[in-house]
Amino acid sequence: MILGGLSWLHQAKVGLSVTNMSDQVSWGAYIANFTFLVGVAAAAVLLVVPSYIFHRQDFKKIVLLGELLAVSAIIMCLMFVIADLGRPDRFLHIVPFIGRLNFPQSILAWDVVVLNVYLLLNMHIPGYLLWKKYKRQPPNKEKYMPMVYISIIWAVSIHTVTAFLYSGFGSRPFWNSSILAIRFLISAFASGPAILLIIFTIIPKVTDFNIERSVLKTLKAMLAVTIPINLFLFGSELFKEFYTDSTHSASAHYLLFGLHGHAMISPYIWASILFTCIGGTVFLSPSLKKKDTLCVVASVLIVVGVWIEKGMGLVIPGFIPTPLGDLVEYAPSLHEFFVCAGIWATGCFLFTIFSKVAIAIESKVLTI
Repeated sequence: MILGGLSWLHQAKVGLSVTNMSDQVSWGAYIANFTFLVGVAAAAVLLVVPSYIFHRQDFKKIVLLGELLAVSAIIMCLMFVIADLGRPDRFLHIVPFIGRLNFPQSILAWDVVVLNVYLLLNMHIPGYLLWKKYKRQPPNKEKYMPMVYISIIWAVSIHTVTAFLYSGFGSRPFWNSSILAIRFLISAFASGPAILLIIFTIIPKVTDFNIERSVLKTLKAMLAVTIPINLFLFGSELFKEFYTDSTHSASAHYLLFGLHGHAMISPYIWASILFTCIGGTVFLSPSLKKKDTLCVVASVLIVVGVWIEKGMGLVIPGFIPTPLGDLVEYAPSLHEFFVCAGIWATGCFLFTIFSKVAIAIESKVLTI
């Protein structure tokens, strides 16, 4: 966190010249992480629906942890956006009355609105419920259930708007896909449960908070469905690109096989496909998914695989080649690495603190 903070302060002073981004590749590691984390935040809905809508008691115990993970993820998203601005004072350009948000014409303005509203929703719901449990008072459903229903719709909207932000660029044919929003949501529902499965496997081992096996079983079932769908949608995109084999498929060629001797990302996307296939195989196998340690390893592979596919594997090829035909490759600088690591560390730190408080209140260790 300290190294990341110092790196960001240096960037705020000097500007984006300390990164490897350029006029040709103007989005890099910051936006790649932002895109991935929006999906992690949206995946909280997979715990909200069973808990609040279907009243599953096993999910009621852990749904607040899922919502707090969403809060941590959205905070990280906003931090990555601020990092990508170069100088934080540029944010003033979209603040109402000081600058101009340009809402509703701008898709970027929509993204700002839906992310901040989703953050407030996920702060209110667990905050209110934990406060009532802390005081040993019954919660008033009228004060949080309407927010729950709104958050379910909003969870879908945050990733849909992010997908529209990409597909709205007419000069970037790699992103001009009508199924991009669906791909975003499905990949979110793959990486999100994988992260939750890792968290819910670790928590009982380091705390006295018990998580029922039925929760882990449901998360594994989700992964058994979403991983094959995610791979199918990715394959559908590749078929469209390579079967037509038009000039617009140059970015896809660069991603998978390289282009004119440039193939920096190709090993990573093939690793992503391999990791996702291995992880999906574990959750599709009745015998393998019974082994918790193996499931954690498979979940890590899925998280890394989806991060590569929806992060660097989506953002960077969209800029290569440029509309003018320039082919400029991009790799994050050491400075970008430290900023990214610092933001991830901050998010993990926040979720750790949130979880400790939530578990203490849920376990009735911390009460008035």
